[in-house]
Amino acid sequence: MITSPAWRGKRFAVLGLARSGAATVRALLASGAEVLAWDSNEAARDALAKAPPLEGRGLGWGSVSPRPTDVLESLHPNPSSKEEGLFAFADPLEADLTGFAGMVVSPGVPLNRHPIAPHARAAGVPLIGDIELFAQARATLPAHHVVGITGTNGKSTTTALIHHIIETAGIPTRLGGNIGLPILGQEPLPDGGVYVLELSSYQIDLTHSLDCDVAVLLNITPDHLDRYEGFEGYAASKARLFAMQSKGHAAIIGIGDAASATIARQVALSGRSEDVTKIAPGVCMDQSRWPALQGPHNAQNALAAIAACEALGIDRTAIDKGLETFPGLPHRMERIATRGGVLFVNDSKATNPESTAPALSAFPRIHWILGGVAKTDSLEACRPGFGHVVRAYTIGEAGPLFAGLLEGDMAVEQSGTLDAAVRAAAAHAQPGEAVLLSPACASFDQFRDFEARGDAFRAAVEALG
Repeated sequence: MITSPAWRGKRFAVLGLARSGAATVRALLASGAEVLAWDSNEAARDALAKAPPLEGRGLGWGSVSPRPTDVLESLHPNPSSKEEGLFAFADPLEADLTGFAGMVVSPGVPLNRHPIAPHARAAGVPLIGDIELFAQARATLPAHHVVGITGTNGKSTTTALIHHIIETAGIPTRLGGNIGLPILGQEPLPDGGVYVLELSSYQIDLTHSLDCDVAVLLNITPDHLDRYEGFEGYAASKARLFAMQSKGHAAIIGIGDAASATIARQVALSGRSEDVTKIAPGVCMDQSRWPALQGPHNAQNALAAIAACEALGIDRTAIDKGLETFPGLPHRMERIATRGGVLFVNDSKATNPESTAPALSAFPRIHWILGGVAKTDSLEACRPGFGHVVRAYTIGEAGPLFAGLLEGDMAVEQSGTLDAAVRAAAAHAQPGEAVLLSPACASFDQFRDFEARGDAFRAAVEALG
């Protein structure tokens, strides 16, 4: 795991004990910090308390105090003299946080509504996340580079693609942030390694000192607006990734939307014009050799990945090989099967119309399955791809709304459930056509999350026989 001597003897509170929160607690304890941890989910607290010892660092969970407390002084009078930190469960809202080095918050905690934000600020304690702790630890890690990728759509694919190309080039690398394993829970890279981090706006909000050697912004479209003061606040969160960069570090920015183009201009005007690489929309590329990177959106993702890897000094031969061998990601334009000449594609991760829109341009004739919990009452963002849709099949809570929006532009069936939609689409589709699950909606009306929805699509396709 990644640790830092700078945390020894300091106090931190950690709110949220899912994977990244649990990894944060372990990294802080292994560094000799005192940790006050909390999750309203009792099962999450129990799982952390029963975790196995931290191997190779002399810190076992026998040193953990599971009893609630709002102070840690009695637990460790002189922590700087110890090789291990100390731990207690307690709700930080009921604790006096004065003197704490940081309030580490899960990205899922809405800072604009949760009382932890004013509580920490009143105590003069910075609100941070695990990415900020990683940034603080960088000075003691072997020499390395960091690539940070953000954007409303496409960031997981682009992050995984950059990581894959770096691996293909034979360079040590780690994948983390909003994808893969928690970054603090991974082993440090050797000299010359590259950390590749997918960064949501929520994670950027909790990060203050991450100076990415290469920072990538793919696009900005309306999303997560319940967490910000309008679209401008959301865009400003993305822009902070570049504000944290030093001059001379690469800034790669898609300019296909006005907000991203404005950020590109702002970075250039800040005296960093030579740092900025702009990724323009509509660039024609031969994607025939990249089976997992089809459609205009993946052309843009590939261009951003190419620019990022070139900024790292990776030669074009390795980049080309990486593009050709990239396997893609589950639930993101994932090719499930071909049956009777019909291709079935799982794009369950497309949870808003803007992320569905490019998928509709990836294939010439599409049977489109969409619906769920709508984030908007409009599908206008998808209109450029309507001409590719042979028939639409609506499901879930948004099914009637979306059917009404699409009637007149294409044939529509209100299927209701995903299973029914798959069966109907398979019955109508002809060889050479594609059945595409790209819902343009959240999944929570019928499924636990988008992964469960994608898995259900796969199962429904396999059940066709």
